[in-house]
Amino acid sequence: MIGWGWFAWIVLGGLAGWIASKIMKVDESVGFFMNIILGVAGALFGGWILSHFIDSQLGMWWSLLTAIAGACLIIWIVGFIRKKVSKK
Repeated sequence: MIGWGWFAWIVLGGLAGWIASKIMKVDESVGFFMNIILGVAGALFGGWILSHFIDSQLGMWWSLLTAIAGACLIIWIVGFIRKKVSKK
């Protein structure tokens, strides 16, 4: 996916972030740009984790699934931290 360029990262990240926000039911509380940020961060984080276990050159669909899974994980972590901070 690195060969795709920055525009493809933003498009894939936005799509992955939007799908992840729907899965995690936080779409109403995050906006368009946060979806892109979560998706790109999820793609980077998920890709980094999965690169230790599988071949990273599996194509666009695998990259999208990785980005969605990574974005869901980031959304969950942020939600967990927010709950911990709000309890103090």
